[in-house]
Amino acid sequence: MTTSSSPDSGHGRYRIGDITRTTGLTADTLRYYEKIGLLAPVGRNTSGMRLYDRRDLSRLRFIQRAKAMKFSLREIAQLLEMREDPQYVRAEVRELTQSKLQQVEEQIQALDTLRRELTLLVNLCRGSVDGSGGGCPIIQDFDGRKRSPRPDDPPDR
Repeated sequence: MTTSSSPDSGHGRYRIGDITRTTGLTADTLRYYEKIGLLAPVGRNTSGMRLYDRRDLSRLRFIQRAKAMKFSLREIAQLLEMREDPQYVRAEVRELTQSKLQQVEEQIQALDTLRRELTLLVNLCRGSVDGSGGGCPIIQDFDGRKRSPRPDDPPDR
C-alpha cells in the first residue's frame, strides 16, 4: 500500500491530491498536461492511482513559472525540450525569450494606448452636460459615432 506524503517532505511518490494542494493545479490540468506530453506518463500503483515523483513536481513548477511569464503551452513544450540538454540550447532559449519579451512590449504599448483612450472617454463624460441632447460620449464612441474632436485627442491611426 502506498501512502500519501507531502511533496515537500522528501519522499518520492505523491498522489494527485498532494500535487494539486502543493501546486494549486487541478487534477484535470495534471491529466491534460500528461495527455499533451508536457508531463511524461505518470507512474501508477497497482490500483491504477497516479503517483508523481520529484521530477514530475519539478517539471510542474517549471511549467507554472513559464505560464506566469505568459509562455504558451507550445512554447513551454519547446522550453521543456531545451531543459533536457541546457548547455547546447542557450541561443535558442534566448531567441524564444526575446520573442516573448517583444510580445510583452507590444502588449504594454497596446495597454498604454487603451489606458489613454479610456481616460479620455471618462474625462469627456465628466465634461458633458446632462440634458444637452448630445448623449453619452462613451456610448457614442463605442457606437462609432463621431464626436467633436478635442485638442488633447490622440491622432487617428
